[in-house]
Amino acid sequence: MPSPLSHSRSRARGPRARGPRAGLVALAALALLAAGCDGSGLVPGSGGADPADETTAAAVSAAVVTTNVADHATGVPVDKVVKVRADKGTLSSVVVRSKAGRVAGDLRDGGTRWVSSAGLEPGARYRVRAVAQNSAGQSVESTTTFTTQDLGLDQQTYPSVAPLQGETVGVGMPVIVTFDLPVQDQASFERHMRVTSTPAQPGSWHWVSSTEAHWRPQQYWQAGTKVSVDVAVNGVAAGGGIYGQEDRTVDFEVGAAHVYKVNARTHQMKVFENGTLLRTLPITTGKAGFTTRSGVKVIMEKYAQKRMNSETVGIARGSAEAYDIDDVKWAMRLTSSGEFIHAAPWSVGSQGRANVSHGCTGLSTDNAGWLYAMSRRGDVVEYVGTDRPMEPGNGWGDWNVPWQEYVTGSALS
Repeated sequence: MPSPLSHSRSRARGPRARGPRAGLVALAALALLAAGCDGSGLVPGSGGADPADETTAAAVSAAVVTTNVADHATGVPVDKVVKVRADKGTLSSVVVRSKAGRVAGDLRDGGTRWVSSAGLEPGARYRVRAVAQNSAGQSVESTTTFTTQDLGLDQQTYPSVAPLQGETVGVGMPVIVTFDLPVQDQASFERHMRVTSTPAQPGSWHWVSSTEAHWRPQQYWQAGTKVSVDVAVNGVAAGGGIYGQEDRTVDFEVGAAHVYKVNARTHQMKVFENGTLLRTLPITTGKAGFTTRSGVKVIMEKYAQKRMNSETVGIARGSAEAYDIDDVKWAMRLTSSGEFIHAAPWSVGSQGRANVSHGCTGLSTDNAGWLYAMSRRGDVVEYVGTDRPMEPGNGWGDWNVPWQEYVTGSALS
């Protein structure tokens, strides 16, 4: 079995051997010195230096470079951490590269060790080139090659991230990472998933399922916050023979603080921007049997026009409550179960007076259009006035989970 420490194809770089011309020069110099001696064999005034005190490059041990992957190894796991070490010297250069690019890493322990900080690509041939120097300045170069294991798509899980790159969102927007294959080792993945913001705000990951993780701050985002999401799971073992397929980095911004306060008892919506009340709008919400949920909701999607069919929310075709409307305007989704804010010109007479909808929040066409134009994904809609609570898993219901409970949803809690 080959040693796990490889120092293959190493070669020392010392001083060049002297040629004939150098020898002639040296002989001439010796002749001049002999002419100036007093017969003792020493140069006058030299003090008779002891040869035992002289240290030359040849007397210093050469540096030894080792790599923790055997030369010509095959089937190397993609989560392998590549390590290079220099004994009797320090590393001056380490490059680990494949056709896909260079692997990031760091020098440690005063330059005696190098450790990779990124995953490897599957089915790729890598070359490790390391150069070390001893105390006399002699260089040693070591080259190792290896090939990683090949993986199919059914062995790699891909992370999708919301918000999108460059998107401006509302203050209630959670960071959502969705994987197309289950993650069993959620703690390992979470160690490689990071959210940073300016200004900094405390927050936590919360695993909704084995394929979805959310991150939110403890309080609503501060307006104007800049956020960076780094999901560095490429090559990280997810468990069950599955590995992260790719790293993802997304930067987004938080816009003005839009918080819409809906009271189902008074049939009104108060629209706030950065704490200032802009308008109070008459609305209608769900009637008996179709009660609108109370709690904190977040705008998930926007549609200038959307077909709404009662069958999608469990109301059978042909029933007295059935509906199928092709062109509902200014629709904004609040829950996965089908609650929207939208224009409802057919209920204007009830808006501000009674609840007559099937659970959605209806406004006049003009009011709905005004609200739609100012709204973004992630804007907050806070509902009160009903005895039906919002389910945390119904859409982006993260804000309905108390903070201490939310934190326990982290795999690292």
